[in-house]
Amino acid sequence: MTSLWLADELIEATGGRPFGTMPAAVTGISIDTRSLTPGDAFFAIRGDSMDGHDFATAAVKAGASLLVVAESKLPALGRLTAPMIVVPDVLAALEKAGAAARARSAAKIVAVTGSAGKTSTKEALRHALSAVGKVHASAASFNNHWGVPLTLARMPADCEYAVFEIGMNHEGEIRPLVGMVKPHVAIVTLVGAAHLGHFSSLDDIARAKAEIFEGVAPGGAALINRDDERWPLLSGLAREAGIGKVFGFGENENAVYRLTNVSLHPDHSLISATIAGREVVARVGAPGRHVVQNALAVLGAADLMGADVGKVAEALASLAAEPGRGKRHVLGHPGGPITLIDESYNANPTSMKAAIDLLAATPVTGEGRRIAVLGDMLELGAHSAKLHAALAGLLGSTTVDVILLAGPEMKALADALPEGADFAYRSGAGDLKPVLIETVRPGDVVMVKSSKSIGFSKLVDALILQFPADAGSAKPS
Repeated sequence: MTSLWLADELIEATGGRPFGTMPAAVTGISIDTRSLTPGDAFFAIRGDSMDGHDFATAAVKAGASLLVVAESKLPALGRLTAPMIVVPDVLAALEKAGAAARARSAAKIVAVTGSAGKTSTKEALRHALSAVGKVHASAASFNNHWGVPLTLARMPADCEYAVFEIGMNHEGEIRPLVGMVKPHVAIVTLVGAAHLGHFSSLDDIARAKAEIFEGVAPGGAALINRDDERWPLLSGLAREAGIGKVFGFGENENAVYRLTNVSLHPDHSLISATIAGREVVARVGAPGRHVVQNALAVLGAADLMGADVGKVAEALASLAAEPGRGKRHVLGHPGGPITLIDESYNANPTSMKAAIDLLAATPVTGEGRRIAVLGDMLELGAHSAKLHAALAGLLGSTTVDVILLAGPEMKALADALPEGADFAYRSGAGDLKPVLIETVRPGDVVMVKSSKSIGFSKLVDALILQFPADAGSAKPS
């Protein structure tokens, strides 16, 4: 198995001291024994609710090649015979390992932030850039104070491209993370009302997102949504950060990476775009207008990193939506198929609109209906009731037939729906489950959308369990 770090390199990178007989190398970096694979170095970081040192024995049993532990915890680990790197602070050691991985890398690096579309754009970059080189990218949504250094520390020395997602819900959180990543291209997908409860305005959210520009490597570029009304603010902040190459993507006629034509279909989109003066035609495998916007960012980043844009565009044809972020299932109802769109991972006003638009554009079969299953959008603070209630107008302007709601914040939407609307409201996902199972029928398209902690992924699982597809009939898109 290919080594990720020689043990001596990891000791030097973390600034720790070896304890016990070191292996020659480690093959990976882990902070979670549930996903640890034999040969990994286990960093026993302390989280908000758990301490990795409590899982040191489990890490050894899972095959960890060495443990990175805090000096203060060493006495309690005395009975372990596994090799260890002992450091003052494990998270700080992980950050140092990440910095060392960045310093040794010759990869072209792109970092992505935004109020919506971060993970989808990151995954699209991972997928499309794989057509032109070896790619390393963040797992899941590893975009915070431990996820970013972990992703850096896992970066192979020989990768050619690396993609990092950087998130925040407070001012000042992006700055230290992008300082570690030092991207050649920094992307802002868009600015929306996500986390508005922690900010006084959308302009303040934009300023917090613009922290990503402060860490861009010398000679690097900023790539910003040109259709976003905060383009002037964001582009100005990019230039204030010292970036000379500031480019836009979108439909705006001034965008350097400009969409010139789009044809939206139920399971894909066809696009034409001008990419730095070159005409590019592409099929985007995942459906939705918002995915097209992500694809423009991918093509723009590829151009800025000197990748073969033609091969990257071709690779977009096999792009598939991720679980919780638009993945589709065809379910086997006895009377005919049901289409399930899983958007259960996250929700804010911007992504909610994109998901509802996607539902409205998805064709039903026979006498089927479009069913929106919506849960709370979190972290909206004092704006929450107003923003939830505003979804009534959006739903009323589309072809959505049935609305199923759950969660305390969604009560505002339930109260705002017009008389005669076909809807049901329950206090939580568990109470909504039997209503959903009873409601769906052959030919329906069902879209499930909420913030992750509301638990709507359980509704997705319940539908798949209740109406299992025939073998091979599930169709991710």
